[in-house]
Amino acid sequence: MKLLDLIRNRHSVRKYLSDDVEPSKLTYILECARLAPSAVNFQPWRFVVVAEKENLSAIKQTYPREWMTDVPCVIVACVDHRESWHRPSDGKDHADIDVAIAVEHLCLAAAEVGLGTCWVCNFDVPRCREVLNLPLEVEPVALIPIGYAASSVIPEKKRKSLEEIVVNA
Repeated sequence: MKLLDLIRNRHSVRKYLSDDVEPSKLTYILECARLAPSAVNFQPWRFVVVAEKENLSAIKQTYPREWMTDVPCVIVACVDHRESWHRPSDGKDHADIDVAIAVEHLCLAAAEVGLGTCWVCNFDVPRCREVLNLPLEVEPVALIPIGYAASSVIPEKKRKSLEEIVVNA
């Protein structure tokens, strides 16, 4: 599949089958995330794969939505601020940018192998940190539910036109 077609097909899945995700697919997806570019190649990300029932239930409670019930796996994308690059001119921490690039690699790879994902950023970060026993320097940035979509329907994407977002200078 061409990249543009893959991008067009990837969407936020909010209804999953309870089928487990094959370990080989998870490994492939995580390898795609690992190879993402990052500022100064510091790779400040950590990915916590949560599929064990007790931990999965606790992570789902950090974002208690009905559509999360059947999700068989959640990947928690984290950053370690001790390892991220900070721009010298203004001190900007690039950790969030770096992990966002890696997570999108992850989501596109998941779509490529027939799995659905959804970025979840509105979750209880302190509770997530507690469930995963993360040190203070490691920040959970996004939950990525991952599994087989319950529907094959790809919703229409509403995006601005190129003319609305591109400026030639």
